[in-house]
Amino acid sequence: MKIRNSLRASRLLKPFIGYCLTAIVLTSCYNKGPITPDAWDLTSQQIDSISFYTTHHYTQNYNFVVTGDSLVLVAQQPEDMSVPDVVSMEMQSESGELQKDSVTIHKNERIVVADIKTLPADTIDSVWVKVARDQLTFGWIHEKELLSKVSPDDPISQFIDMFSNIHLLAFLAIIVMVGVAYGIRSLMRLGAKIVHFNDIPSFYPTLLCLLISSAAVLYSSIQLFDAEMWRHFYYHPSLNPFALPFWLGVFVISVWTIVIVAIATFEDVTRHLPMGSAILYLGGLLGICAFDYVVFSVGTLYYIGYPLLIAYYVFAIKQLMKQDSI
Repeated sequence: MKIRNSLRASRLLKPFIGYCLTAIVLTSCYNKGPITPDAWDLTSQQIDSISFYTTHHYTQNYNFVVTGDSLVLVAQQPEDMSVPDVVSMEMQSESGELQKDSVTIHKNERIVVADIKTLPADTIDSVWVKVARDQLTFGWIHEKELLSKVSPDDPISQFIDMFSNIHLLAFLAIIVMVGVAYGIRSLMRLGAKIVHFNDIPSFYPTLLCLLISSAAVLYSSIQLFDAEMWRHFYYHPSLNPFALPFWLGVFVISVWTIVIVAIATFEDVTRHLPMGSAILYLGGLLGICAFDYVVFSVGTLYYIGYPLLIAYYVFAIKQLMKQDSI
């Protein structure tokens, strides 16, 4: 019996190791670029640009996409506007009425940063950003207002936006908890296979749930304890873990591992179950993974995700050990 179990575990581990090696090969190609001898022969304007970049994580020629309803840009130079003019402009922006010297950029339109100015005397926001949609459509806007209505023009950044919305996560938490509880109850009444409770003889589904839970805790921990590092990653995302700081690299590796294990899980489930039962099982697994992500990502922001993760590991491993056929 032990020999048969050992052979079965060996067959399960082979594809997993193969997937891991493939991921390492695909993500290890990183070129830092050539080092030129005049790399630090910079003008004062370039030095100011680098200084702004290190604290704001973007600079001239950076691309955004408008995610708010609209952006109202001012045609005149920021230093030529008085504070009452600025207040009037922002009030009119909120009411939808435009000044004759303003330009409107609409949702989903792409813009580029053309210039940046800092006005210490401006009590509303000292940083003004000039953005342009094209050669004929451009203007100035306060940085705070700009950043609240745009997202970096990168699919990874926009994906992060979707999964970083705390209000969306709170709403999903309620929906997912109710849906998963109802689904598990219905599946158990039918005697259907379901991860953690009436599982198939495979460790991949449990491993997938634990990986997603751990990645969710790490994801929220980085935002909680090193917000600036996460903000820089948000503006300059990469799927290459070797080009990132340590903890961000660990997080990206965990994402790649989740993808690999998810593929292995799909293959193993369809091997153990007929197609109809496999679809039902995978649907329940998807619900539990969604539940894990929402609970642990939100819970970690309030420091309860850490003890929950330990308890979940203990529970999942105990349930896995109960499967006599593994």
